Amino acid sequence: MCGIFGYVGNKNDAADIVLEGLKLLEYRGYDSWGVAVKVRKKLSVDKHIGKIGDAQVNLPQSVLGIGHTRWATHGGVTAANAHPHMDCTKTIAVVHNGIVENFQELKTELIEKGHKFISETDTEIIPHLIEENLKKEGFASSVRDAFNSLKGLNAVVVAYAPSREIVAAKTGSPLVVGIGKNELFVASDASAIVKHTKKVIFLEDNQMVILGKRLKLINLPGGKEIKPTINKINWKFEHGEKGKFKHFLLKEINDQRTTIIDAVTQNEKKLFEFANLIRNSFDTYISGCGTAGHACRMATYIFSTIAKKHINFAIGSEFSYYEDFLTDKSLLIVASQSGETIDLVEAVSAARRHKSKVTALVNVIGSTLYRQCDLVLPLRAGVERCVLSTKSFTSKLAIFYLLAFILKGEYSEGRKKIIKTARAVGELLDDKEFNQQLKNVADEIYKTKDIYILGRGFSFPLALEAAHKIKEASYIHAEGFAGGEPKHCEISLVSEGTPTIVFVPNDETKSAIISNATEFKARGAYIIGIGPEKQAVFDEWIQVPDLGVTSSIINIIPAQLLAYYLALKKGNDPDKPRNLAKSVTVK
Repeated sequence: MCGIFGYVGNKNDAADIVLEGLKLLEYRGYDSWGVAVKVRKKLSVDKHIGKIGDAQVNLPQSVLGIGHTRWATHGGVTAANAHPHMDCTKTIAVVHNGIVENFQELKTELIEKGHKFISETDTEIIPHLIEENLKKEGFASSVRDAFNSLKGLNAVVVAYAPSREIVAAKTGSPLVVGIGKNELFVASDASAIVKHTKKVIFLEDNQMVILGKRLKLINLPGGKEIKPTINKINWKFEHGEKGKFKHFLLKEINDQRTTIIDAVTQNEKKLFEFANLIRNSFDTYISGCGTAGHACRMATYIFSTIAKKHINFAIGSEFSYYEDFLTDKSLLIVASQSGETIDLVEAVSAARRHKSKVTALVNVIGSTLYRQCDLVLPLRAGVERCVLSTKSFTSKLAIFYLLAFILKGEYSEGRKKIIKTARAVGELLDDKEFNQQLKNVADEIYKTKDIYILGRGFSFPLALEAAHKIKEASYIHAEGFAGGEPKHCEISLVSEGTPTIVFVPNDETKSAIISNATEFKARGAYIIGIGPEKQAVFDEWIQVPDLGVTSSIINIIPAQLLAYYLALKKGNDPDKPRNLAKSVTVK
């Protein structure tokens, strides 16, 4: 989840290059950050707590540097726990993404050998392991042997003061190497490298790379040199500027007027190939995490209603517990913005063990899932800098809808419906009264401790996603429910004035969900209705157009905006909510 960046080359501003790379990776973690550079035969380190923002580093000129922006796992958010971590001699610096599962055992052994530790992290054992190995072997082999002793899914980048080399290794967590003119880069995400070079190597699991005067790739655990596969990435560097918008969250919500259309403007051959895999599979499974998981749950309704096709859903972290159902006739579909979500990477591995076909919807080209799957449809949502996913959610829905229409034999008609929906989204976002109404609702409810959201059918996953957004942005406890379920338990939590959001589209769920809203109102709930028609039960009506079967795409827009305005009322940073990170690469 953490952001890693390293540079070695012929420029003297390594510290600034590394810091700029970390700023592009800060969505991966922003509890703390740090940079280390080589100065002759010493390392100079600068570490800080909190977000990078517009910070500068106070480090000497150097041609080699490594850096890290942290999402805390082991140890609290302190300067001592911030990366890079060093050994006893202060000549080895390590940045790390992942969890060393056997760190306590290794730490005990190192303490017995006289090593001193200053942090609470699992990472700090790594430079000390390398230090111990350097007593009997060279730098690269010391890193190799130290990395081989780690259990778990990890990525490390190591600098050693006496050497003009960076060594990096990975298993599970992503690493990308960039090849420039007389300079080399390494990062946890290609987006931080593409402004410098389009030539990259995506490290595979159990590979190590030595970056110095030349690039040397070796396999692990043995250490045999292998020929690297150099990829030319053709996407443009996008810093993701906010433009006229105050925050990335608001910008990315507004981007949906075009990203929904971009999502369905796909290679038709790939779309039909993807749909045919669904049509011809004996059984199809779909999996995602967080917001992507809600999109996948929605897909089960989409395929059932439109294509009369049954799809099995499981959230990513639980998928492996279903793998015994998989066969060589099965199909797994995974959906991910980052393409690096470790739970989905493991789901793909589970499917591979059973020789199942694997496909994906992914936003980041070149990511792990992008490379591991048999067929990929890119979301085409553009850079999503805010930790909260918005436009990637509706892009996934748009593609799922289009695939379902293809299976039904209505590709052209379905595509027209989705494009019409996207244009309606744009009109809604341009409506000043609509935006002001949501600001007013936020003003009304921001002091509440609980918000409940109800939906049935297509609107049940929307209720889950709406609650997800509100929790992420505002830190208000919010829960989404299938409309018929709270009377078995949760309605007991409702008291006078409890805000309750209810999705009421013009579909077969309307009568039942109005009845559920009435049950809540009878207990004192303040009912906020989202739908095309005003209902007597509503205390506040947020009007959205009726777009038929694709209404779910536009119905989530008010919830996204409400989450944004609630964050502002609470004084939160809507782009970087506490304790979260964009790319979840640890279990």
